[in-house]
Amino acid sequence: MEKYTDLLEQIEEIEEDSSDKLRDLKSLDDCEQVRVEYLGRNGKIPNLFQRLGELPDEYRAEAGKKINQLKSSLDERINEKKRELEEEKQKNQLEEESLDVTLPGRRRGVGKLHILTQVQNELVEIFKRMGFSRATGPEVETDYYNFEALNIPELHPARDEWDSLYLDDGVLLRTHTSPVQIRVMEDHRPPVKIICPGKCFRRDTPDATHYPVFFQVELLWIDRELSFANLKYVIKTFVEEFFGPDFEMRFRADYFPFTEPSAEVDIRPPDGDEWLEIMGSGMVDPNVLEAVDYDPEKYQGFALGLGVDRMAMLKYGIDDIRLFYRNDLRFLRQF
Repeated sequence: MEKYTDLLEQIEEIEEDSSDKLRDLKSLDDCEQVRVEYLGRNGKIPNLFQRLGELPDEYRAEAGKKINQLKSSLDERINEKKRELEEEKQKNQLEEESLDVTLPGRRRGVGKLHILTQVQNELVEIFKRMGFSRATGPEVETDYYNFEALNIPELHPARDEWDSLYLDDGVLLRTHTSPVQIRVMEDHRPPVKIICPGKCFRRDTPDATHYPVFFQVELLWIDRELSFANLKYVIKTFVEEFFGPDFEMRFRADYFPFTEPSAEVDIRPPDGDEWLEIMGSGMVDPNVLEAVDYDPEKYQGFALGLGVDRMAMLKYGIDDIRLFYRNDLRFLRQF
């Protein structure tokens, strides 16, 4: 009888204690802790069931019934408390996330074109107004298109200037956009009048004027009876539109494997004494024309190439090419 009375007292104590705890619960996590404390595998109620074996037979059934009633009651109260807490949580969430339709709308931030994209588009538009069509090609090229078809055979010393990045199977990341010119000439008969903008890659150590990735715009015009005078006119028109009509321009003799004769082009601002190099140019070498099955006795042409990064630096007074690639919005938002 004493053990039965003691067990009943524990049942009553657990019922009161659990009721107090359920009343003070503030979260679903707290609810789970109470459930584990009283109904878990090692909880207080399962421990009561283990004590039934200590009772005489005449008390065991009645005690088991009371423990089961406590278990069912507590389980129901815990579930009810969980529902209350979930409803309260949902209500608070709806209040916090409510939308006042009378408030003015919030404008989404709209990005803008990168300064290099802006300058490249400007360059392309200038040449398109002169009748040139845009052409593109792969950034991963073969040795033939990147070098051999451009009159730069294997072991030619000019290859050292390109610091190429080779991949597997003998292909490489293109070092200039000139391969696009070869691909277009292979598929089209003259006249050919194109501009080739795009990304290029060289194994350069980053510094103020060099970067392993850079952008180029190259131009090619193949037709009958073209001369260096036509090249000079195109460049002069470009300089006036991009930099301004008061800039001076000069040619300096140079060497490029794919043009003959070749020249560097410099400009000088109206209030400056220093000449600034802006591009390389020249008449297309006959070997390049023969590589695409053009008759150099019938057709002539000229080409030029300029760096988009350098054009942007000159136009906007930027002294470090690395600024274009650091993704610093404080810098990029200026343009």
